[in-house]
Amino acid sequence: RDKKMANLKNIHRKIKSVQNTGKITRAMKLVSTAKLKRAEELAKSSREYAAKLNNVLSNIACNVNKFDISGFGYDARLFTKSENVKVVDIIFITSDKGLCGGFNSQTIKAAKNLYFSLKAEGKTVRMRGIGRKGVDNLKFNQIDLADVNIGVSGAPSYEKAQKIIAKAFSDFIDGKTDRVVIIYNGFKSMISQEVREIELLPIDFESVAGTSCTSAISTEPDDSKVILDSLIQKYIEFNLYYSLIDSLAAEHASRVQAMDAANRNAKEMVSNLTVQYNKARQESITTELTEIISGMESLK
Repeated sequence: RDKKMANLKNIHRKIKSVQNTGKITRAMKLVSTAKLKRAEELAKSSREYAAKLNNVLSNIACNVNKFDISGFGYDARLFTKSENVKVVDIIFITSDKGLCGGFNSQTIKAAKNLYFSLKAEGKTVRMRGIGRKGVDNLKFNQIDLADVNIGVSGAPSYEKAQKIIAKAFSDFIDGKTDRVVIIYNGFKSMISQEVREIELLPIDFESVAGTSCTSAISTEPDDSKVILDSLIQKYIEFNLYYSLIDSLAAEHASRVQAMDAANRNAKEMVSNLTVQYNKARQESITTELTEIISGMESLK
């Protein structure tokens, strides 16, 4: 009887524990849902800005394309893919926190696959990490990191993006690197995310310039050099900033899914434990009644 009572207490304790966990996961889901809405709004406004920026850059690039880029005193490496790539910078973005399903593991897997494939080709690869989860994973796997940024992916800002990309951009201009790639898990919908690989540098001049200049903006060659110089800097910085925002929205969406699944599992577990508790309690009562009846029969 004592063993059965102990078993009942143990099951009841498990039920309370799972119920408390369910309350936590439900609260985290509500918080992530609210944060997701804000991140989606920020991403939407950022996409609109990016579209305008690309329109202006496209027009200026189109004008410059009519002339020899070197004639503007501009570094042609920014628009020219190297035939002999030796050094590649990979900027990967993960979250600082966990409990978001396979969000981080997908990005880490993509970053590692690219890292090892480039290594196999004999290239030097420098990893620049944003987010504690990805950084910790690569350190655990003894992959050297050229740059580490913690506390950025959870609260991105344009100033932070500027600071992070400045070194990579400077190294590219100085000829220390031949290619810069951004890898992150981007927001697709409330129920899905997709890993994105963005070729940040060199800029694909043909795709940016397009086939014709459709903008009403008119620039002189000298003005185009000055404006393009400024726009390229903005283009590079904003690409990383938008990647951070897009990654944050995907993180919250993934966490909403993960917490929703955890909450459903908690409810199912409570239901199963309750059935188990009731069966054990019924068995205990039946045993006690049997003992009482047997005792009464022995007294007759």
